[in-house]
Parts: sequence; C-alpha cells; structure tokens
Amino acid sequence: MSTPYPFTALVGQDDLRLALLLNAVSPAVGGVLVRGEKGTAKSTAVRALSALLPEVPVVAGCRFSCDPAAPDPNCPDGPHESAGATARPARMVELPVGASEDRLVGALDIERALAEGVKAFEPGLLADAHRGILYVDEVNLLHDHLVDLLLDAAAMGASYVEREGVSVRHAARFLLVGTMNPEEGELRPQLLDRFGLTVEVAASRETDQRVEVVRRRLAYDDDPEGFAGRWAQDESALRDRVVAARALLPRVVLGDGALRQIAATCAAFEVDGMRADIVMARTATALAAWAGRTDVLSEDVRQAALLALPHRRRRNPFDAPGLDEDKLDEALEDAREDEEPEPPEGDDDPDGGGPDGDGPDGGGGQPPAGDGPDSPELPAQNQGPEAPEAQDTPGDDSSAPQEPAPTAGAPSGPGEQQAVRAAEPFRTKMLSVPGIGEGAAGRRSRARTEHGRTTGSRRPRGALTKLHLAATVQAAAPHQKARGRSGAGLVVRRDDLRQATREGREGNLVLFVVDASGSMAARQRMSAVKGAVLSLLLDAYQRRDKVGLVTFRGTAAEVALPPTSSVDAAAARLEKLPTGGRTPLAAGLLKAHDVVRVERLRDAARRPLVVVVTDGRATGGVEPVARAGRAARLFAADGVASVVVDCESGYVRLGLAGQLAGELGGTVVTLDELRADSIAGLVKDVQGMNSPSRRAA
Repeated sequence: MSTPYPFTALVGQDDLRLALLLNAVSPAVGGVLVRGEKGTAKSTAVRALSALLPEVPVVAGCRFSCDPAAPDPNCPDGPHESAGATARPARMVELPVGASEDRLVGALDIERALAEGVKAFEPGLLADAHRGILYVDEVNLLHDHLVDLLLDAAAMGASYVEREGVSVRHAARFLLVGTMNPEEGELRPQLLDRFGLTVEVAASRETDQRVEVVRRRLAYDDDPEGFAGRWAQDESALRDRVVAARALLPRVVLGDGALRQIAATCAAFEVDGMRADIVMARTATALAAWAGRTDVLSEDVRQAALLALPHRRRRNPFDAPGLDEDKLDEALEDAREDEEPEPPEGDDDPDGGGPDGDGPDGGGGQPPAGDGPDSPELPAQNQGPEAPEAQDTPGDDSSAPQEPAPTAGAPSGPGEQQAVRAAEPFRTKMLSVPGIGEGAAGRRSRARTEHGRTTGSRRPRGALTKLHLAATVQAAAPHQKARGRSGAGLVVRRDDLRQATREGREGNLVLFVVDASGSMAARQRMSAVKGAVLSLLLDAYQRRDKVGLVTFRGTAAEVALPPTSSVDAAAARLEKLPTGGRTPLAAGLLKAHDVVRVERLRDAARRPLVVVVTDGRATGGVEPVARAGRAARLFAADGVASVVVDCESGYVRLGLAGQLAGELGGTVVTLDELRADSIAGLVKDVQGMNSPSRRAA
C-alpha cells in the first residue's frame, strides 16, 4: 500500500482542511462536498484524512463492522452476543464512478449459489464504508442508479438489498465525501443536500505559496516514506487534537442565543426544509469543540453558515453556489438585537442602550464576530465580519447583461441590437430521441444500458458482463439428469449462461441552433426566446446531456459553444447573445450539420437531438428559402432527430417553422406548447425520419 500524503503537509486550502477536520470531530455533520478546478489537491486532502481518524472498535469476524458496545440486532453475520471485540483503523472506501450496482450494495454470491446450492450474500462497498468514510471522486459524474442507492442509504442509515432471491438489511452509516469539477456538470439537488458542508477550492495565485506546493510535492514523489516521516510528529499532534475534540464534543453547550442566530440565518437565506438548521447547529458545536471551548460563540455560527449554506440557499438555475457575507452579517446582527433584554422601566439614559438598541452596548452585550477570542487554527479570512471583496462585485455584474461585448466572431451590422435578458425559465416538456440507443447513461432517451431495469435475457456475445440468474438456471435445469448431477450444486455449462438485457435512459447531444437575426428581435420576442432556450438548457442539465450552441445572424453562422457537458457555459453565452441583421438560416443549419458530423466521429454512441429555435424566416443571398430547405434535408437524410421551436407571434402567421420541421423530418412546437404545464400534451417525442438506422434500432 502506498504511503498517503500527510494531511499537515497540505499548503493553503484552509476552508477545505477545516471542513474535513470538523467531520472527523463530529461525523454527524454529514460529510463534505469539495468543488473546484482540477489540480487543487481535492483528492489528496480527502485521502489524507483517514490517517487522522481514531481506530474503530468492531465485532471480531463481522463483515459489517458492528460496534461491540451496540451490535446491530439485524446484522446478517449476527447475532453477536458472545463474539469478541477488536479494533482496526478507520476505513476510507472509494466508490468508482463506473461501479456496478452489485459492487455498491452487494449481491447474491453467484459462485456459492451455483456450486453449493446455498443462498449467501456478498457485501458491497456500503458495508465496507460503515463507520468510516465513503469517498466519491468526480461525484457529479456518478450514474443515476448509484445516486439513488446512495440517497437511500444516507437517509436511512442502512442498506436494503432485495434482489435475485436475496433479502438483506445491514447498517450503513458513513461519512460521505465527494469531490467534483463544476465544469463537468452539477449535482442532482437531492444528493447535493445530503452533503453537510461544501467548500470551494482554487489554486493559489501567490507565487510563494505555489512554489511551496511544488517543492513539497516533488519531495513526496521522490521519497514518500521519508517525506511522511518528516511530518509524523505534526500528524500525531493533529490526531491527538481530533481525539480531544471528540471527547469534548458532548460537553459543548449550544445556547438559545446561538440557536436563534442559526434559525434566523437559515430563514434569511430561504433554505428549503430544516436540514440546514440541524447541520449548522452540529457544525457550530464541532467548531467550539475544535477550538477547545464548551460554549458556542457567534463566530462559530458565522463560520458554520459559510460552510453549510452555500449549496442550500435558493438560487436561480446555473448560479454558482455562494453566500452574500454582508447579508449573513446582517442576519446575525438582527438575531442578536432580537435577543436583547428589555431595558428597565424608567431608564431614560440616552447612552444606555434604549429600545432601539442604538447605545454603545446595542449589540446585546456580545462582541462582533471579528472581536471574539482568536483561534489560530481557524482560517483568518473567515474570522471577521468584514468581507472587502464583496463590496466590489455586485455593481460590476449587474450591468453586464445590458452592455455585453459582441459575441466573438459574430458578424455585426447596422441593425445589431444589444443583448436582452432572458425571461424567467420554466419546466419544459421532455424532448426525446425515438428508438433505443446505446449511449452514455443519462435521463433522456431510451437505451440499452448496463444498469436499469431488466427486460429479458439473451445468449452472451463475447464476455459475460451481467448474469441473468433465473434464465441461466432455467436453461441448465432440463439437463441435470443427463449431466449426472448428484449433489446440491447445479451443473452449469457455458452454453447455459444468459446475459441480462437491461433498459435505462441515455444522455444525448442536444445541439441548439438559435436564430439571432433582426426578425427575432421584433416585438421584444428575444427575451421570451432566450427564456425558452434557458429552460431547455436546464432540462438538458438535469438529464445529463452534452449541449452545444450554434447561432446565426447577419451573413453567417458561428459555433458559440462547442459540445460540452458544462451547461452553465451555454447559459452564459446565451445571455450575452446580441441580435440583429438578416436571417442566414441555411448557414446556421449547415454549421449545425458540421458539428453533428464531427461529434458522431468522436462519440458514435451518443445520439444527437437538434433543437432549432426560429420563426422560420430565411433572408439574404440567392434563394435563401430553397437553400435552407436543402440544408434541412441533410439532417433528414442522416436520420438526425430534430425539433423546431416556432417563435412566430402575432395574429398573422406564415407557418414557416412548420415547413422547416417537415424538411428536417422532425416536429414543430410553439413556445407556449413547450411548457410542461401546457394543455397541448404531456410529452413531445421528436419524430425522426424512418431511416434504415432507426428501423434497426
């Protein structure tokens, strides 16, 4: 086993280290989600944490790590009344993004079932992680079926396995730690809420600090054991402090004043539910224990809010998590003022803190957060209420949508208009690609997948990846007498094996082709159009699609965003999109056709869905309508699924978008019909061409 990088050797990343240590002190905090760009020591810090955790007492021989002081009465390896006790180091179990469902929750021991005829359970990663750490690197890329299982286990503190004739329940309480790069997509809200704390990390811009990072990393790579030995004393001291804080934690008092501040802060940021209040209370208590105190101070509540609320506050789609520290300080101050005792009757001293709390002691007798006792272990940048950086940011961003820079490479003309804000996004109907694909796991179109519901069985083609037990037994059963079976085991040959066929959902390439010409700017339609595209982008994010953005106006088209998994990047490009000029519809379709062609070479299994947002008009050049029709028929010939979002409005409608949809071999939907609550229907399937490739699917 390789020597892990010492936790105390990490340079900077104060918030990350503090969040991990607080969970080591109080696992009830609920884990940590670490968000940040690649190469910022996220995984290194998490892997180093396990060495700081105290040893775990377990029942000897129990595969499910039962506590000898309170063994699980339903443990599959129980009962444990007469079993001995032992201690082992705390485990850190890594859940690979591509793990199977069987590997996570466990499954029937196929080998023993076939060879011995007995029904035995083989534990999975959830059992291994019980009373330890479950670490998921790139947690935002975790398949949905694994996310569902994690949510169940995190909510109930137990794993239930009901499959293949196995019915098992075992305890599964673990510290959930995840790392992710936001550029690769966001987390589902349900899983995001299960992380107690969240931390944003970024590489330092200070030269001296970057030099020290490189120096230490090179020293570790040259001699891991020697490097770890030089930090052994610091590691031991930090481990002792974690043990001491754990021992002190039950004696920490969370007073009514601190509890009122917690409740007021959560209410001010309009967080959903009560989990945020509970996590903040546990985090503030852990902070006090870590500082060696038995009372929770206002500075603990403030720090707890900075760690527990950014990913829980209500925000618009595609907004990055974050917390307005000025608003936080205001909420804490208001809670302190509400807590002030009423002055005695007849007290007219103007400086004694009257009913308005304007006297010198108007803060309720408690010092501001930055004036409390210093704790050198807490990050210095988070100890005081001042946040000078926050004063500079709001003004700059608020005016950006009104005066955006022209889109790079976009043609400009005399009729060009500034970008307009998108209308409020809404929940859209599901647009899906017809047929059955075999692309990357997602939540949009039907697909044959390794995960999902079992729909049947077949003979394996090549290596067997997922055994269909019932079909295998059924195939082998008629031949048992001829094969001379004499014992309990089943005599199985290779010809009897059956592969399970499963059906789930795949993610698609959703390519938006947006008309940004002058006709779209008429009657203030562009705001509604941007709102519709933003809504479709939100839907694509939730369904784990790749997205791309092609725009056309003036005399040409451009790829505003190459296909990517970062949906928020597409939303940012859309927000800055100006309008004006002629309508080169043919150029837009040809550019989109090139993007689809290249992406099919890169990932042939990911099926494309082209969404054309236009009123159907085509102007500029020779025979613009005929050229647009010829370009549209290229998609139809290639069997590419498409939908046209008709943006035409007014009493007189030409129906050009419907004609374009016919040329594309797709379907047309109006802006009003795009809404999920529209009475036009519940689901709008894209009607593709009946090409040979589709008939084969």
